[in-house]
Amino acid sequence: MRIPHYPGHPRHPRCPHHLSQRGATLLVAMIILVLMSLLAVSAYKGSTSNLKVVGNMQVRQEALAAGQEAVERTLSSSLFTTNPASVLATPVTVDIDGNGTADYTATMTPQPKCFRANAIKNSELNTALAADLSCLQSSVVQQGGLDSALSTSVTGNSLCAKTEWDIAVAVTDAKSGAKVTIHQGVSVRVLDADATNSCI
Repeated sequence: MRIPHYPGHPRHPRCPHHLSQRGATLLVAMIILVLMSLLAVSAYKGSTSNLKVVGNMQVRQEALAAGQEAVERTLSSSLFTTNPASVLATPVTVDIDGNGTADYTATMTPQPKCFRANAIKNSELNTALAADLSCLQSSVVQQGGLDSALSTSVTGNSLCAKTEWDIAVAVTDAKSGAKVTIHQGVSVRVLDADATNSCI
């Protein structure tokens, strides 16, 4: 038997009004799902960018460390003061991670350059120090066929000069393409003849 419908009587649950409410809920759920997906993608991209930044910083720090090691190796030898061109021609390889493979190549480019030299006076030297003694000009006085001790009153220039150098090193990493340049200033005592040949 069919029940007549009267005005004000509640409609059946499957009527179009209830279906439209369910459709609106589905639409809101879809919008929220899309927004959450966009948020997840944005967070992923942000974390990837942060990883790249951290990786770049690590490579830069390693390149700086490799450059500093190359500078230390160069300064530990007097070759850069006597033959700067050979230092330029010999790149320094550095193994940062200790696996036996060179990670960075450091080149002393341009070659080490002396930009200032000052003669050291004999009066500035201490005859008690072997390093200073080797710089003293011959100041031996002949007395009765015997050589006297070195005189400390000699006021002329010694055989040595105080020089100031600029050591520049360019570091490259073949894997990442990172390039770093370091400049190091150093003061070195050299023979006056070497200073004359190397310094401007």
